[in-house]
Amino acid sequence: MDIKECYFDYIQYLKIEKGLSPSTLSSYENDLSQFIEFLGDINDTRELDKYILNDYISNLSIQGLSTSSITRKLSSIKNFYKYIKSENINSDIKYDVEAPKKEKHLPSYLTVEEVQMLFSMPDMSTVSGFRDETMLVFMYATGLRVSELVNLKLSNVNVSHKIVTVKGKGSKQRSIPIANFAIDYYIAYINKIRPQLIKNKTDYVFLNKKGNPVTRVYFFEQIKKYASDAGIEKNISPHTLRHSFATHMLENGAQLRIVQELLGHSKIETTQIYTHVSNKRIKEAYDLYNDD
Repeated sequence: MDIKECYFDYIQYLKIEKGLSPSTLSSYENDLSQFIEFLGDINDTRELDKYILNDYISNLSIQGLSTSSITRKLSSIKNFYKYIKSENINSDIKYDVEAPKKEKHLPSYLTVEEVQMLFSMPDMSTVSGFRDETMLVFMYATGLRVSELVNLKLSNVNVSHKIVTVKGKGSKQRSIPIANFAIDYYIAYINKIRPQLIKNKTDYVFLNKKGNPVTRVYFFEQIKKYASDAGIEKNISPHTLRHSFATHMLENGAQLRIVQELLGHSKIETTQIYTHVSNKRIKEAYDLYNDD
């Protein structure tokens, strides 16, 4: 059967029998008409197979289409193939083609200079500014998740041994060493600032002016504000400090397994993405150095 003729029959089938919405129908029409244009001289449904489908996917990748766009187009064509098979137009047609794997988006992170700029923004002469500064420093120095930071309790921090112990995802406990500069901030906050925030007896470390634990939303808004004040144009969040912690650890020679343990990742593959970040940065530095 002629492919174009089969295509028109299929669109009618989707419209009348399947009752697809105009927008969904339009997506099918666009995806399939582009595929048919790619086929060129191939005009018989008996010539369609999974190898043509693979070639088309490769062609879309070369054009620079995103994985999500390619996956959607592949789904449209596979459904067309299934229709051809179900209608016995070509009962031998094969469409067992895998969708491309999603790209791993590199996490946003700050350079050491940007971290220092961020740390210089809170007003240390105020109670809230001193607390915010301590939270920023503590999160960057330990790589805690924001939920772990705002739920941190006095009992989690061993000042004499410079260790913080938290329960992360899956209630998995981990202990993280705290850098000297972060311990200094923490001790100063506990001794001078936290007593001014306490309203009722509580074990939570970071408190707001009402004496309640600082919320994730507040910390998210504050880090955005401080980044903006510092002139940092990256779209950052509290998690960016965690990414920065991991990236800077690897850049300074830490083993991947150690970073995995500190971050509380259950799989090494999750941590490996940071090697791409640090390697990318090293390459950029190399290219800049050799630009002359």
